[in-house]
Amino acid sequence: MAELTGLAVTTVSRALADAPQIALETRLRVRRVAEEIGYFPDRAAQRLRTGRTNVISLVLDPHEEILGYATSMINGLTEALRGTTYHLVITPHFSDTPAQDPVRHIMRNRMADGIAFTRTEPSDERVKLLLERDFPFICHGRTELATPHPFVDFDNYGFAYKAARKLIAGGSKKLCIILPPERFTFAHHMRHGFMKAVREEGMAFDIPHEVTLDSKSDDIRRVIDQRLSQPDRPDGFICGGEVSALAVMAAAHDRGLDLCRDVRLVAKQTSGLFDQIRPRTETIYEDLAEAGALMGRLLLKRIAERPPVSELQVLQTI
Repeated sequence: MAELTGLAVTTVSRALADAPQIALETRLRVRRVAEEIGYFPDRAAQRLRTGRTNVISLVLDPHEEILGYATSMINGLTEALRGTTYHLVITPHFSDTPAQDPVRHIMRNRMADGIAFTRTEPSDERVKLLLERDFPFICHGRTELATPHPFVDFDNYGFAYKAARKLIAGGSKKLCIILPPERFTFAHHMRHGFMKAVREEGMAFDIPHEVTLDSKSDDIRRVIDQRLSQPDRPDGFICGGEVSALAVMAAAHDRGLDLCRDVRLVAKQTSGLFDQIRPRTETIYEDLAEAGALMGRLLLKRIAERPPVSELQVLQTI
């Protein structure tokens, strides 16, 4: 390649590594030649030489709380890694195993240069472990730990508060919110935002404890159907996911209730699904693809530069 480009071997090597010291025009020229002759770097050899894997691992656990959650997150992360030497690898985590297991596995086997994960807890053991080992990471969600750490999060407090205020302004007399499982930090944020709104107005409210956003949709529908059968039934619902919102709509329909007159709903929207639902439902949008892109960019920054933690924290506001 050096002969074909007329460049020094070291220049070609650094251009292939996307070194910023090499002019962009030179890097693009080297890449074109690499594509023409079918050259691909040997990643095993690169790892031996640099100690880097050029891999980012996204730890995901399957749940139906939010439609398209994994797809949107992956799309955002891959967009952030586009044009870099990094590749995204998905590492699964299942709820019946300790959350630290996949993180320990990645670090122990040096499978990635950085880790991204979701659904944080107030005293998240993964965050503690990664901070202790000084291993680059970014999480979708915050904790209540005293030590600051990198994160991208959505303002779930603001979501619940704004959703409740919308329902109150629309004439709802009793509000009901379906929360995430209590162990997650964003469940606390949603509860606090909801409670602030209902206490401001002295509203009646209901927080079902039989189900959460992680519950099966049939279970949510059955619980809401039971609530709607009561004389003092809720007439305003807040759902932090589209699946739970559909379950509420199904329960109301089965009870013969009008979704605009008898029951009102505000849902967190993360896909285009509710654009096609009739009657139209009020939604508040959370951009998961943007969250994934932010996570990718901040994690790359942490790996390359080690900036102050305050530069690695983003809260997506409404």
